[in-house]
Amino acid sequence: MALAAEGDTKTTKTKSGGGIRGKLNKVVLAYSGGLDTSVIVPWLRENYDCEVVCFTADVGQGVGEMEGLEAKAKASGASQLVIKDLKEEFVKEYVFPCLRAGAIYERKYLLGTSMARPVIAKAMVDVAREVGADAVSHGCTGKGNDQVRFELTFFALNPKLNVVAPWREWDIKGREDAIEYAKKHNVPVPVTKKSIYSRDRNLWHLSHEGDILEDPANEPKKDMYVMTVDPEEAPEEPEYVEIGIVSGIPVSINGKELSPANLLAVLNELGGRHGIGRVDMVENRLVGMKSRGVYETPGGTILTAAVRELESLTLDRESMQAKDNIALKYAELVYAGRWFDPLRESMDAFMEKITETTTGAVTLKLYKGSLSVASRRSQYSLYRQDISSFEEGSGIYNQADAAGFIRLYGLPIRVRAMLQSGL
Repeated sequence: MALAAEGDTKTTKTKSGGGIRGKLNKVVLAYSGGLDTSVIVPWLRENYDCEVVCFTADVGQGVGEMEGLEAKAKASGASQLVIKDLKEEFVKEYVFPCLRAGAIYERKYLLGTSMARPVIAKAMVDVAREVGADAVSHGCTGKGNDQVRFELTFFALNPKLNVVAPWREWDIKGREDAIEYAKKHNVPVPVTKKSIYSRDRNLWHLSHEGDILEDPANEPKKDMYVMTVDPEEAPEEPEYVEIGIVSGIPVSINGKELSPANLLAVLNELGGRHGIGRVDMVENRLVGMKSRGVYETPGGTILTAAVRELESLTLDRESMQAKDNIALKYAELVYAGRWFDPLRESMDAFMEKITETTTGAVTLKLYKGSLSVASRRSQYSLYRQDISSFEEGSGIYNQADAAGFIRLYGLPIRVRAMLQSGL
């Protein structure tokens, strides 16, 4: 049964008509054109006697992903397909704030899928309002994180909407059942029953799950990767790239200013050519289980390194430590789907303030899957060569002052040792 909005009457089948599970007027479905969402369309109509409006967000899935979607959606029984280009909004309003914050989940994950779900769900709420829908639906399984990310966004932006999550309701247990359901309802889905990877792609990353990856002992196959070449087969010559940054946000590549989405696209191609940005990890899902995934984030890995290197010049020790501590919680909130949570928004205000002076340029060297910093500079740099140099310089730092500092700083250690020695 659909998850009803707070205070609303749950959808039920009535004498006046309805589907097997109840009655809804119009449902906006997050639609990809794949097997799952294709069979959800007739399932919604059969079970909730409703009109289905399919919605597809372009967040940079790749060339050709949108081709033929409208015909496929209507062939499945949808009344219409709405497509929105969200690439610039996705990168500017979701990716770059996370980048500025230094948000990384469990040491490795750069939050590619986590950042994309709220921008898609927000657009679904907008479409629901535009077409007069009383419900939204998604194809997320009951075992994953995405169901939480979608639904928390729905709750935050329109708590009156009903939410239908077929994977938590229907009798379909896997791909074979879904294929049989599609055949029964004359839904054209060009798939086979052969096991394949479960992938999610956007402009920030490409994730791989399932198949042999379900056993953490298995090494990924070389032909699995899509965005990045094998580092062993990358160019023999390194390549240098300069990233221009203003207040913690990337704005240019090699001196050329680009829009957020275009900047990321260029770096994806560049990083992918050099095998940059592969991550293989076992992570703790929000719902409690561990899962193994492999991520390709070429452009994102370059940008993450560039921002962090520039911060080494512009942030003092206490500010950097505070930022890093808050970034851990920030990443956790984003991973858990709490993008529109006041806590994340408040943390984002802190990140915006603390990175006001993170402006400058960083040059990185890309070579066979690795990247290293070649140059960093900022007009707000706190690094002073005349102070840091081994040669006597400005006179600001007197080496003799260190003796008193060490005595005071080490006093607790010395007192404890004296106690233990009976002094």
